Order: sequence, then structure tokens, then C-alpha cells
Amino acid sequence: MGGVNTAERAPKQDRSRATRQRLLEAAVACLAERGWTGSTVTVVAERAGVSRGAAQHHFPTREDLFTAAVEYVAEERSTALRALFPQGAAADDRRAVVSALVDLYTGPLFRAALHLWVAASNEDQLRPQVTELEARVGRETHRIAVDLLGADETRPGTRETVQGLLDMARGLGLANLLTDDRGRRERVVTQWAALLDDAL
Repeated sequence: MGGVNTAERAPKQDRSRATRQRLLEAAVACLAERGWTGSTVTVVAERAGVSRGAAQHHFPTREDLFTAAVEYVAEERSTALRALFPQGAAADDRRAVVSALVDLYTGPLFRAALHLWVAASNEDQLRPQVTELEARVGRETHRIAVDLLGADETRPGTRETVQGLLDMARGLGLANLLTDDRGRRERVVTQWAALLDDAL
């Protein structure tokens, strides 16, 4: 009998993982489209094609669901950036790196994260979790940027230069919420790549 139970458990775990993944993807999509107030567990469950009960089995509270969604978004953002340069970036192709970093902040994953930041600024239960996760994402993004840019952080000012690049990229992401100004963004990316070539 033990063998049957083990055989049954694997597909059940796979189904459970698939359900969890669908809920997280639906939560991210809902946040990006409807913001915090329009993203209830019921709405997310419907979008994921899952019953509210099944959603609450995975995520007992709304805060649990959206904190997990932010973690998922964070992991997806890091994975997306790493995937652009699987062998690392050439130090002489800084424009491609800057462009990739800016894309990270102007896509739907960052838009979803922004909605969560806004929610966390008003929700005491959510704020500590989101703050902690975003601090971790920030550190990782900085480390990835340093690696991809071939930056030497022992040199004075290098850390601040990389941080300034990330702050600029985040600012472009914020601006992108209102208008898709791709032409202007391309010019800013070109200028930042030239500045980095001089500074790093």
C-alpha cells in the first residue's frame, strides 16, 4: 500500500504546485491591472480558475498571498535579468546592460511590485514583509548590476554610480506608468552608458 500512496502523492504535489503558481501569476496580473483595492483573494482565485477555498488553503490571508506574489515577482525579476546575459556581459557592451536594467524596471513585473509598495505604505500588516523583500531584491539587483557592468566597487564612487543607475532606471519605470516614452528612454540609456564608460 505504501507504494501506492507515494505514487499518488507526487501528482498531488505537482497539482498543488501548479495551483500555487497560477495563483501567484494571477495575483501579479491583478495587481498590475486593478491595483491593491481591486485585487481581492476572490478576484485572484477567479482569474486563476481556482476556488476561493483552494486559494485560502495555499494563502490563508490576503497579505500572505500578496507577500508571496512580491517574492515571486522579485525572483522573476532577478531570473529575467540573469537570463539576458547567461555568460555574463562584455565589459565593452555597457549600453546593453543599462538597457536590460531599465527594461527590468519598465515591465509588468515592476508595475505589479509598485502596486504592492503603494498598498504596503497604507497597510501595517503588509509593510514589514514588503520592506524586507524589497531590501533583498535591491541588494541582489545591485550585485547583479555590479557583475554585469564589470564595476570595481573598491574604487571610490563606484558603488554610488551603480546605485544612481538603478535609481534612474526605477525613475524611468515610474514615468512609464503614465506614458510609454520609449524614444526618450533610449536617449537616456545611451547617455548613461556613455557616463558609465567614463566613470567605471
